[in-house]
Amino acid sequence: PFFFLMIRRPPRSTLFPYTTLFRSMRMKKALVATLTAAMVFSLTACGSSGESAGGSSSGSKDASSSSSKSDDLISIGFAQVGHESDWRTASTESCRSTFSKENGYNLSFVDCDNKSADQLEAVRNFVEQEVDYIIIDPIVETGWDTVLKEAKDAGIPVLVIDRNIKVDESLYTAWVGSDFTAEGESAGAWLKAYLEAKKKTDKVNIVTIAGTNGSSAQIGRTKGFNKYVKANGWNLLDEQDGDFTQDGGQKIMESYLKSYKDIDVVVCQNDNEAFGAIDALKAAGKTYGKDGDIIIISFDATNAGLKNVKEGSINADFECNPLAAPYLEDIIKKIKDGGKPDNQKVYVDEACFACDDTVSSFKTDEGKEITMTVVDDKVLKERAY
Repeated sequence: PFFFLMIRRPPRSTLFPYTTLFRSMRMKKALVATLTAAMVFSLTACGSSGESAGGSSSGSKDASSSSSKSDDLISIGFAQVGHESDWRTASTESCRSTFSKENGYNLSFVDCDNKSADQLEAVRNFVEQEVDYIIIDPIVETGWDTVLKEAKDAGIPVLVIDRNIKVDESLYTAWVGSDFTAEGESAGAWLKAYLEAKKKTDKVNIVTIAGTNGSSAQIGRTKGFNKYVKANGWNLLDEQDGDFTQDGGQKIMESYLKSYKDIDVVVCQNDNEAFGAIDALKAAGKTYGKDGDIIIISFDATNAGLKNVKEGSINADFECNPLAAPYLEDIIKKIKDGGKPDNQKVYVDEACFACDDTVSSFKTDEGKEITMTVVDDKVLKERAY
């Protein structure tokens, strides 16, 4: 707010000289008082907008950074993909709980609803707000060069989680997430071992319900699994984008059932797509899972997904650990103390799960030893998500 004070020049006085002096002093005091009030009001107004730590934000500029500085809180802007799956919810909650005010942080969170343009805008707004750190789970891998250059010029470390990003490595401080290609390879190697254990030597017909096209998880899991499709002569009937959603999984599976008579394996690139595929198979009267005709493979290994594994609806589920926030906090603490991450790429710990012990362990063609965990009540109880 601006205040304009109009001071009229007093008329010449024939009174005692000190009268003019007293008038001048009174006017000076009034001017100082008015300007002081204006400054106080202005500061109060500036501090009254914005979201609280951990609250939702549209990405618009607020006072979170300035308030966090005064409270000695570390300000963080987090541009999340969206809320399309149980895995995503667990990822969001991991960041909310880790970067709370109680732990010394002021978190500005933006749900980008799977819209790349919104995510770029959110990150640019974080740069304008001068937050201390920016966390991005990129919706797509490309198109980040300009905004990350802006963050670098502003001296703000950028931490990338989950999905990969295709930019010069100097534009981000660290990436924390899963090896999606290795996940796909593990699924392919498990299927090979499972078919051998079941003595299934006939032609294997496979359909894949892929994740969001162009996302790191879709690219990596497809690449890793399809190596085994080619190496083992399996027949990949079709591969379509289910967008990592239950609705998408159901619609794609319904389409597959209309197009293909013989389906032996359904590969779903996340649990929510698997839930949708199961709904479609059930409605069509197909048998699946542990005692069925169709093998179902899934990724993520969320609590809801593993319940389906325990029940035998999903044969195998390959974990994608959403709890990246503790790894990020370790990196932030190192940077705050004047250090840097030990590695720019940090892989989270992950496991593999099955509905039974048909295949308890196996070795991938890449030489990796894998142990399958059979899901029971104890496993579900001990899971963090």
